[in-house]
Amino acid sequence: MSDVPFGFGPQDPDDRGRKPEEPAGNPFDFNQLGAMLSQLGAMFSNAGTSSGPVNYDLAKQIALQQLTGKGGMGFTPDQSGAVADAVHLAEMWLDPATALPAGTTRSESWSARDWVERTLPTWQRLCDPVAQRVSGAWVEAMPAEAKEAAGPLLSMLGQMGGMAFGSQLGGALAQLGSEVLTSTEVGLPLGPEGTAALLPANIEKFTEGLERPASEVLVFLAAREAAHQRLFSHVPWLRQRLLDTVEEFAKGIKVDTSALEQLAGQVDPANPASIEEAMKSGMLEPQTTPEQKAALTRLETLLALVEGWVDVVVAGAVGDRLPGAEALRETLRRRRASGGPAEQTFATLVGLELRPRRHRSAAALWKLLGDQHGIEQRDSVWEHPDLVPSADDLDDPMEFAERFGRTREALEDPMAELERTLREKDEGEAGGQQGEQKDGD
Repeated sequence: MSDVPFGFGPQDPDDRGRKPEEPAGNPFDFNQLGAMLSQLGAMFSNAGTSSGPVNYDLAKQIALQQLTGKGGMGFTPDQSGAVADAVHLAEMWLDPATALPAGTTRSESWSARDWVERTLPTWQRLCDPVAQRVSGAWVEAMPAEAKEAAGPLLSMLGQMGGMAFGSQLGGALAQLGSEVLTSTEVGLPLGPEGTAALLPANIEKFTEGLERPASEVLVFLAAREAAHQRLFSHVPWLRQRLLDTVEEFAKGIKVDTSALEQLAGQVDPANPASIEEAMKSGMLEPQTTPEQKAALTRLETLLALVEGWVDVVVAGAVGDRLPGAEALRETLRRRRASGGPAEQTFATLVGLELRPRRHRSAAALWKLLGDQHGIEQRDSVWEHPDLVPSADDLDDPMEFAERFGRTREALEDPMAELERTLREKDEGEAGGQQGEQKDGD
């Protein structure tokens, strides 16, 4: 599975160690560039008017075309009714399992095409920062004489990159749309706020071979979707923090553009498809920076905390009611670990794979907090981002649980905490004086 950020593909193994053929003379052949852009004119006119680093019109067009070819991606009225009933039942079961109230204002059944159309605005927010930084590197790296000669053609060069990004994104969305089970399966609030959405056709395929009743699988997935909605609806900072962290990653992107001068030699003006091939060749593969690593760690940790919390809450809500709940829980974990839709998406988007170790560690932490401090105290961790566990806390959940208990006591009774701090300070000073006296003796 690819682990390079969005907009880049793996380099062909056969090309490793082999330098591309360098063009003679000036590496920027302006006649060739002009011919190439002319060839693309018809493509631009048929690819929509989307502006920006990604052509989302093209992405949507490609995704919907590919999904149309798959067929059978819709749902029946009976399936829609079953989804509504499952969400309603799941909400009742979740009430005693979490202190967060219901966040679902409406439940919907989606086809794969619905999923693409309803989640595309959020994908735009996720993809734009990364694609903007990468596409800007093209222009930044061009020699001054090339920029001056290209003039208005630079905007068309941007369109060229936007089409390539859009083409990649469209194919990825089509693949995801044919596999995802709910609107929140990738761990992000992709759909409209407060809308619990399930994809009956995909769930039907997922249920095959599980040896569990279809109704049981549906309620289990509805509970996970409803739990996500509670979290995203009642933790106001969470949605924005997830999206902001992706933007922080994008700001850290640095591209080695020394190979950009070989662009003209790699692109065939008579074959517009060669543009995308050039982009996938690894020519502009980004370098990992400390800023990116820090942002990815924060994003991975936050996503693991979301999934771990949902895991624990749903287990508490349905564990005694659905005989196959634990088996379904493990099935979804393995689906995640084996490179399901979520991992593939993040690997393509920002080079991030959700490690099952973090997911399980987060679930263990939430379970420990609930056992030691109760459900209300456990869920109060989400009240402020400063209370949320860090990556180090996932490695030592016991220490976090103990520290969290002291923190909550300080917030609930600040005077008692002040007296305790002063008492510890006095005891420390007294101990120090005794030590000095012994040294003097």
